[in-house]
Amino acid sequence: MNTNVIKKSIILAFVAISVAVTAHAGVPLNNLQGSGGIAFNPLAYTAGLPWEGGETNSLNGIVSKPQVGTWYINLSDAEINWFVLGGAVTIFDRLEISGGYAWIDAHNYGDNRINTYNVGAKLRLLDENAFDTAWLPAVAVGGVYKYTDSETVDALGLDNDGVDAYVVASKLITQTPIPVLLSVGGLLSDEVVYGVVGHNDYGAAAFANIDIIPVEQIALGFEYKQGVHVGDGITNHDYFDGHVAWFVTPQLTLVGAYAYTGDKDRFYRDGKTTRLGVGGGFVLSVQYQF
Repeated sequence: MNTNVIKKSIILAFVAISVAVTAHAGVPLNNLQGSGGIAFNPLAYTAGLPWEGGETNSLNGIVSKPQVGTWYINLSDAEINWFVLGGAVTIFDRLEISGGYAWIDAHNYGDNRINTYNVGAKLRLLDENAFDTAWLPAVAVGGVYKYTDSETVDALGLDNDGVDAYVVASKLITQTPIPVLLSVGGLLSDEVVYGVVGHNDYGAAAFANIDIIPVEQIALGFEYKQGVHVGDGITNHDYFDGHVAWFVTPQLTLVGAYAYTGDKDRFYRDGKTTRLGVGGGFVLSVQYQF
């Protein structure tokens, strides 16, 4: 399908859906790997709303309603189109189980199509404002198994799969004139270009998010993900994005963003390339909480 047609279809879908203005849905969203978060990063909050019916509903307290998200990323500098489907539920109000699938059009990098598959789990260790405090953040630990199906992975001598591990703390500050959501975390990963290019050695990195909520249904935010050094001279570039989220209805959230992943570089397997990046571009997302 023509890329311009895809872009126009997504934009028209946003316009068609965005007709109601009611109470907001809220975070976490399903991020690019399906986990509860924003775009690149996870949050300490778990995904999925409770079922209606309270104690009379046998599913309450056992499994949440599912939530799903789709993403479209156009990294125009590198002529890459990236499409994502993800979903998650939470078990016993504490353990999030997530999954994600992405296909990437990256013909300029030797592949007409790259497929990635993710399965994640996140355990919330500490509830926000626990012990009757107003300042404790929510704290969670998690992991994501990632698999990449790509001719490029084999050609570069990288691994097809790997596992990320992370710890993250998130806090919604309501004592300020407008609410502020802060989140910081640490990541252990072997990803090369977010795992899309493959996996190598493990390295540690940091990540952070900040969002403000100037009105009830709008969030404005910034996201940062430090590039992981994964051995053999391979260092991922830092990722940034600035985003606007519109909580259209209690279930529906729309997101628009601009993401930057570093200048587009050629990939050298001889250890000379540093700060691998694939440029920048716009991001659109539709999120739905059942």
